[in-house]
Amino acid sequence: MGVKRGRGPKMGSKARIPSESPSRGWCLKVVWLLRAMRDRDAQIDFIGHDNPLAAVIAGDAIAEQISALADQPEIGRPGRRTGTRELVISRTPFIAVYRITGKRIEVLRLLHGSQRWPRA
Repeated sequence: MGVKRGRGPKMGSKARIPSESPSRGWCLKVVWLLRAMRDRDAQIDFIGHDNPLAAVIAGDAIAEQISALADQPEIGRPGRRTGTRELVISRTPFIAVYRITGKRIEVLRLLHGSQRWPRA
């Protein structure tokens, strides 16, 4: 079912420029890796089958909170895998797994909190 929703920016679609930031002094570029985009699309589509409005709300919450990583990259907790961080997406059951690499943030996965996590 094709549900129109706020899925956030496409991979690498929004360039960031340096700015003052309390954590690093730079505004980092957020990049969704292909697997994370597929996770996001599958999760939103699943929600949309039963409740299109809930899918839009979840998509918007994900996009808004992931974009906040550009200014505050360390707001997520340390990840289960070395070198990663996890951002609990409030008002949703989702957790975004990401890593900070140089001047960008790579969103690696978007997982449901109750699903079995990939092994390390």
